[in-house]
Amino acid sequence: MSRDYANRKPKSAAKASKGARSSKRKGSSSNMPLIPWLLAIVLVSGFGYFLWTIKGSSEDAAPAVNAAAKSTSTDKQTKPVVAKKDPNALPPKPQEEWTYLEELENKSVDVDVPNSGVVSSGLYQMQCGSFRQESQANEMKARIAFMGMEAQVKRSEGANGIWYRVVLGPFESKRDGERGRHKMQKAGINTCQIWLWQ
Repeated sequence: MSRDYANRKPKSAAKASKGARSSKRKGSSSNMPLIPWLLAIVLVSGFGYFLWTIKGSSEDAAPAVNAAAKSTSTDKQTKPVVAKKDPNALPPKPQEEWTYLEELENKSVDVDVPNSGVVSSGLYQMQCGSFRQESQANEMKARIAFMGMEAQVKRSEGANGIWYRVVLGPFESKRDGERGRHKMQKAGINTCQIWLWQ
């Protein structure tokens, strides 16, 4: 068996290097518990502060509860029982501070409507559709009849050929025609237009 004594370290040096390694390990492990200890101290002190802040609130509530318990147990016959307030009850109606209702009760407003210069000497009619086929015009007439209004299908001939127009009216004023048109728009018929019928 051959041994290599040249590369071998002396025993005392090997023990010294092992001791240095173990002291390094011990030194690094001694720093590790410092962080958890600090964290534990902070948490405990925070919990203590929390308990200190809520300490006064329990002392304030305890006399009120004890006084209520004593009054109900000792004075049941001498004192009338007070009914608890309903948490869903509405607050009392506030007093009205406004005076405009009394001030405006007997007032009137005069509005001057300027004359636009257009004199309508005729009646108004509303056209809701114009079709090449009479059957399509009759379908729209039926839809309008279901809304409670009466429409007519009028045939007209022109340079573009024969057209079947769906017409409502006559209306005495344009405002009456507008009311009918709004009713059509609510039903989904948005093609109605009002014309002055002469």
